[in-house]
Amino acid sequence: MSDNNLLSPNSAPHSDVEDIKKRSDYLRGTLEESLKDRITGSISEDDNRLMKFHGSYMQDDRDVRNERSKQKLEPAYQFMVRVRAAGGVVSPEQWLMMDRIAQRHANGTIRLTTRQSFQLHGVIKWNMKTVIQEVNEELLSTLAACGDVNRNVMCNPNPYQSEVHEQVNEWAQKVSRHLEPHTRAYHEIWLDEEKVADSRDGEEQEPIYGAVYLPRKFKIGIAVPPANEVDVFSQDLGFIAIHEEGRLLGFNVAVGGGMGMTHGDSKTYPQVARTIGFVTPEQIVDVAEKTVTIQRDYGDRAVRKHARFKYTIDDRGIEWFIEELQQRLGWKLQETRSYHFEHNGDRYGWVKGSNNKWHYTLFIQNGRVKDEEGYLLMSGLREIAKAHTGDFRLTPNQNLIIGGVTAQKKKKIAQLIETYGLTDGAAYSALRRNSMACVAFPTCGLAMAESERYLPTLIDKLEAVLDEAGLRDDEIVIRMTGCPNGCARPALAEISFIGKAPGKYNLYLGGGFAGQRLNKLYRENIGETEILAELGPILNRYAREREDGEHFGDFCIRAGYVKEVRSGLDFHD
Repeated sequence: MSDNNLLSPNSAPHSDVEDIKKRSDYLRGTLEESLKDRITGSISEDDNRLMKFHGSYMQDDRDVRNERSKQKLEPAYQFMVRVRAAGGVVSPEQWLMMDRIAQRHANGTIRLTTRQSFQLHGVIKWNMKTVIQEVNEELLSTLAACGDVNRNVMCNPNPYQSEVHEQVNEWAQKVSRHLEPHTRAYHEIWLDEEKVADSRDGEEQEPIYGAVYLPRKFKIGIAVPPANEVDVFSQDLGFIAIHEEGRLLGFNVAVGGGMGMTHGDSKTYPQVARTIGFVTPEQIVDVAEKTVTIQRDYGDRAVRKHARFKYTIDDRGIEWFIEELQQRLGWKLQETRSYHFEHNGDRYGWVKGSNNKWHYTLFIQNGRVKDEEGYLLMSGLREIAKAHTGDFRLTPNQNLIIGGVTAQKKKKIAQLIETYGLTDGAAYSALRRNSMACVAFPTCGLAMAESERYLPTLIDKLEAVLDEAGLRDDEIVIRMTGCPNGCARPALAEISFIGKAPGKYNLYLGGGFAGQRLNKLYRENIGETEILAELGPILNRYAREREDGEHFGDFCIRAGYVKEVRSGLDFHD
């Protein structure tokens, strides 16, 4: 382990966050005391940094920030709580628990995230402990849903699509469990476990992460070709399942992906992961652990904007990483095996799985589960959960699969879907079905522009263009984020918008339809009128001039609207 990780007095320069982690006594800090403080709805900045490891961010309602300031009131502090579920698979009982917490302690909605996990918004400080206890009572957890650790492990959302998918999902679960933090702080603070040892006396260890954990967050995803729903090339560490005639042979390993960047800073950029070799299924956990420890020891702890794994690899070179990984493993990777991705979207409606059970994929716009006038989505899913004996599966595209429906139950579930008017999106344009947006306003403190609340309206207007051009049923991947941190993986979309200021976005074109290529900046800092004026002619030209089977992103490059981006290092050129 490097001195940089140990943070000794003679270690290299490091950020204030590293000091906070070092002082925290394995993520305890003064969180317990902060939660008991009833004078304010907030917690200290140091504790907020630590709270992320426990699965939560402190936020405030930005819609009322100015008005509360005028009234000399503190901001409307609240907490976002994120719940981990490796591969996005949960039981009906766990779904009902999330629904119950959302109604009693949050803002009445559930958010399905782009990492196949749940988010609850609007939880106030005095309810945090109750919420986390209820989550754990149903055998889920918020630990490591955020923070400088490995986050929720993503996987193909339908384990029973085939026997291969089922095996891959099992490996995702194993990787997730292996990389969980070992600290007992979570159980002491939230679950009333008595502290049995003083970690400062060396009784408590983090064998993988060490005392100061990772320099930044770390993300893992596992894809099963030909589907790439997890956007495997956006991951710090990706595994691509190689299968043949129904047998899982192993995984190609891809490293160094990441979506975040900072506007105006060319030293930050999104990056696509690069495949470096092949491993057997039994080797996947070892590869995951050793990769995480390399980032632990070599990641930049001085500059957090430069602390992601993609920069560690780009600074030192992919060959350096392969050599370091193989040295730690004690064996060599095999040659990369051939594979092919066709798409990174969901397949909607009823599908029969390998286990002779049925699975129904619902379209949930931007992942927000709530009741609206004329569309009681949350109520409908609640009633389905009460009757359902299978499971629910959150997809990486913020949709939901009602999974494992028996032939006997299929009629009842179908009836409830019809009664509540729940939709597989068939009546929507293919553009809308392939859309994603981050939360942004009013809760995200990083948002520069609207995203979740605005993208549906923009698509309404783009659909008029699509109808005129005859493109309503043509799949085009479109994504929007309120800032450049990349939560909806915008840098991989064929059309993407990244917020710059209220009502203003950078427009990017040319991403790969299957999530294999970054897009490139086409127009900067434009509003809705300019967006429609720019995209209208391009979409119409695509309808007239596209080649057989040509996707929109590929056309934008061939037609010269943007240059092909082969690596994040070329992103700003």
